[in-house]
Amino acid sequence: MEAAGLAGRLAAARAEALVGREPERALLDRMLSGAADAPLVAYLHGPGGIGKSSLLRYAARHADLAGRRVVHVDGRFLDADPRRLEEAAAPACAESGAVLLIDTFEQCQPLEAWLRETFLLRLADHAVVIVAGRVAPDPEWSLDPGWAQLFTALAVRPLDAAQSHALLAARGVPAEQRGAYVAFAGGSPLALSLAASVSAATPGAPWEPTGDVLTTLVERLVGDLPSAVHRRALEVVAQAYVTREPLLRAVLGAEDTDTVFSWLRQLPYIKATPEGLHPHDAVRSTLAADLRWRDPERYDDVRVRISLAGLQAVRSAAEDDALTRVAEWMFLFRNQGGPDDLYNYRTHPHIEDTPLRPGDVPGVLRMAEEEGPASAAAVAHWVRRQPEAFRVHRYAGSHAPASFMAILRLDAPLPEDRSADLVIAAVWDLVEAAAPLGPGEHLGIRRFAVQPGGNQRPSPLMELISRRAIGEEMRTRGRAVTFTVFEDADRWGRYLAEAGMPQLVAVDVGGRPQHIFGRDWRRQTMEQWVQHRARTAVTPVTTWPAAAAASGPGDRPPHAAFAEGVLEALRTWHTPREFATSVLLHSHLVPPGSPDPAADLRGAIITALDAIQTDPAGVKAHEALTATYITASRTHRAAARRLGVPYGTYRRHLALAKERLIEQLLRQPATTTPTPSHMSPEE
Repeated sequence: MEAAGLAGRLAAARAEALVGREPERALLDRMLSGAADAPLVAYLHGPGGIGKSSLLRYAARHADLAGRRVVHVDGRFLDADPRRLEEAAAPACAESGAVLLIDTFEQCQPLEAWLRETFLLRLADHAVVIVAGRVAPDPEWSLDPGWAQLFTALAVRPLDAAQSHALLAARGVPAEQRGAYVAFAGGSPLALSLAASVSAATPGAPWEPTGDVLTTLVERLVGDLPSAVHRRALEVVAQAYVTREPLLRAVLGAEDTDTVFSWLRQLPYIKATPEGLHPHDAVRSTLAADLRWRDPERYDDVRVRISLAGLQAVRSAAEDDALTRVAEWMFLFRNQGGPDDLYNYRTHPHIEDTPLRPGDVPGVLRMAEEEGPASAAAVAHWVRRQPEAFRVHRYAGSHAPASFMAILRLDAPLPEDRSADLVIAAVWDLVEAAAPLGPGEHLGIRRFAVQPGGNQRPSPLMELISRRAIGEEMRTRGRAVTFTVFEDADRWGRYLAEAGMPQLVAVDVGGRPQHIFGRDWRRQTMEQWVQHRARTAVTPVTTWPAAAAASGPGDRPPHAAFAEGVLEALRTWHTPREFATSVLLHSHLVPPGSPDPAADLRGAIITALDAIQTDPAGVKAHEALTATYITASRTHRAAARRLGVPYGTYRRHLALAKERLIEQLLRQPATTTPTPSHMSPEE
């Protein structure tokens, strides 16, 4: 009696914990009540952890309460032998009104045709069948005119935000903690339940999934994978907004991309859309968090490769598609915008981005007048001088401008431009003092970003303005220096600084301060920037010459900037073009007037590497750095195997080795004699 009581209480508790799923439950209720228009076979499908088994338990409880015989079969224990399924489901053939539940059907998917054409025809009168599996059913169910009337397929979707919060509330999660859980879980009941089972390590601290939670989720959501290549493909899908074959090829290299892509599109937790492959949110969050926890170096490497591929996609896109490609690239940074969500990837199909049309000019000037007569005069000047620099945004179906921007291209400091626009005068002063243009070079400046209300708050209009500015930078060749202007420096300053654009000067324009931010692309190329931006927890690279000039050649830069410079030098050791632009070339490690600064910097790093071998820990540090960067093993795991140590031990050695090398280089005396330029990295 106790056992029966426990089973009943367990079933009741599970039923109470089932949140949402009203359409699915309504269908099951109709089937179990024997409604004349209800199907006799229902096929529930969706990714692992989405709640299919919970729905089967719901059906089992209600069938039991109605006095119907419940026959529960688990596909995990059947293999692909029809005799096993026939034996397990036999009671449903013998008792009228039986309810046959088949769970985890993807484990015996080859039996689907046999089930449809042979076994189900033997069921007892008034029996109903509910199948649950990750793989969508064979189209033959619907193509057969007989089965089309008796069969229904129901995709089990993620919970919405309200349902997710309700599930967490039922699990006792405090309201103030639920937002982080919901954002991570992507509507997956399994992910929500697992997250709810682990409280934050420190009260009040931001919640992050633990290693145990991630391991369990990967096993339950993704399952076993055919090979390491398939796992790497999933790591790409988890980071990229949308995955197409060219992206997969760019990241995986010469792997069998065609085969892997075909495999990806068949997975139950990946949706194939006209734009490419999208993973289920819970799978995306779990795979990304799991890789970052297991192997942060590879996590960064995947992001860097996707970022570079995104740059190439923007550059090769047709004009009409360029902003979409920029939005896809920006998806990599969706969690780096802070509370104001300044870095957004969402599309806005209800807003059109078009060139300036003659009929737009009066409306554009009226909007500019909201910022004052001085700003309006500057807009009027540039509308006459460079009308092609302006972009106008308007809502679909309307001809009236809703906002506008301008990206000016300037080759020389013309007097009329200086007198008409105080901001441009200040920009040319900055360039002439610290970053003079060379032959064939030009500067670009995002001069205006005007939307209704005369402010620069985050909005869909401002997102399109930022997206256009980034896309213009990515697609323009020969630009030496870039500037952008914001009135609201408090809101945008930190975001721009993290993106490598420090504030350089503020100019008063008609009583309104205009803050100028700038970068010199000759100090960090676009390719370097998109790689650097994709790395986690990096210090912004100094991209304006004035910062280096303030210190002077041979001085020691701030510790954080120096440390990031050392790590970047190691990462680009075998990439001459990138190594040759290292910020350390202006440090005490390179003598003033060196004929080959890159060779001298290499020599200084090799000298420091040799110098840290003063004790057993230093020898291990030298070995870890050399195997990882100087002799360049393909992956960090390969470096660990090469050194003959467990991967966890290798990671600890490498982290300590980096710290030791940075401190050694900081202590290293200023170089006065250039290193012979023929010296190789290994010497």
